[in-house]
Amino acid sequence: MTEDIGFIHRFVPADDKTSPETLVVLHGTGGDENDLIGIGQAIAPGAAILSPRGNVLENGAPRFFKRLAEGVFDPKEVKSRGEELNRFIRAATSKYGLNPERIFALGYSNGANIASTVMFIEPGLLRGAIMFRPMLVFEPHEQPDLSGAGVFISSGQMDPIVPAKSVEKLVELFEASHAEVTLKWQLAGHNLLPTEVREAADWLALQRVRV
Repeated sequence: MTEDIGFIHRFVPADDKTSPETLVVLHGTGGDENDLIGIGQAIAPGAAILSPRGNVLENGAPRFFKRLAEGVFDPKEVKSRGEELNRFIRAATSKYGLNPERIFALGYSNGANIASTVMFIEPGLLRGAIMFRPMLVFEPHEQPDLSGAGVFISSGQMDPIVPAKSVEKLVELFEASHAEVTLKWQLAGHNLLPTEVREAADWLALQRVRV
């Protein structure tokens, strides 16, 4: 566990050095760099895992950006934190010798939201992203071009935190940016289900064979 490139983080090398994928796992509010490693390994067996801890504290709980209230954000602050994470990913790519064309994100809740922000701010940095329980927190001023990127979104029909309209707007923005979007609605709240982890693994397996 190190913090010399901007974030306290864990890095788990790929099981097979010939495996080109890296999964950047991004925890939810109150999580840390250990939370999603097991889920990441279940979704992307053999891939390298890069897991940063959010640099923002909310009543002692780590996050990747601040919120003004439940579901209320400062777009400038969100963008600044997204740029901060982009710099970390680029630095980690160099430090650990990662394949820059095969980096995917896996985010839950706050982590999913920073993953979408990263993609909108710097198209091409991520090959794609798996987002559990995301909502729209940042809209770029200019339409990004995410052609060739894939996005898997898994949302809860009974989620008390994430409005369905926010999910739909996020999907619309990704589609308008030419990303290939897969949206799955779960019979669940904000909690994750084992079935959606398997669905995400199946989705990523298809991304691996795309040219």
